[in-house]
Amino acid sequence: METKQEIEKRVFQIQYRVADESNEPGEGKEASRTVEGYAALFDTTASIGGWFDERIEPGAFKEALKRSDIRALFNHDPNYILARTESGTLEVKEDKKGLFYRFEAPDTNFGNDFLTMLRRGDISQSSFAFTVAKQRWEEEKRGEEMKYTRVIEEVEQVYDVAPVTYPAYAETTVSARSKATELQKPITINNNVVDSLERDLQLLKML
Repeated sequence: METKQEIEKRVFQIQYRVADESNEPGEGKEASRTVEGYAALFDTTASIGGWFDERIEPGAFKEALKRSDIRALFNHDPNYILARTESGTLEVKEDKKGLFYRFEAPDTNFGNDFLTMLRRGDISQSSFAFTVAKQRWEEEKRGEEMKYTRVIEEVEQVYDVAPVTYPAYAETTVSARSKATELQKPITINNNVVDSLERDLQLLKML
């Protein structure tokens, strides 16, 4: 029986880009409303809540971007939408560095408040929501312990990129119980089948 993919979230730094360096009053130049940054970086290893390391391979978003209608949401809240790919107000693309996004903050009360908070530095991080289509596991012995790395080869869908006020570094909807269930599936690593119980014990030691 096929199980439903859980939506996961990862944190990244957002960047506020000013169109012109000079934005002083009287210059006749308006400050940019463009927000841009990277939702994910390729070949960068991150520790996911102490359970395992994770990295995303180049090309992982290629197919997902063709089928995803992505929103830019504040705090993942659909009531606070900033942009959307389907409407042409949000650009999301994969380049050599990672998953890049850009949008113009809307000229609304919330859009203006958002830009003010961004310029002040009150908001400096975001997360993006996604599901995984294809992955593999790698293992490496470090001292007396085994370290496991989840390699995301293909993303199934990207749901949103979301500037957030209180980001959890590796926030995910996958609970510890769900992770343990996933680990019960035999995983072939370097032609060896990792026993699920042994792997669960190894992960618990890392907590």
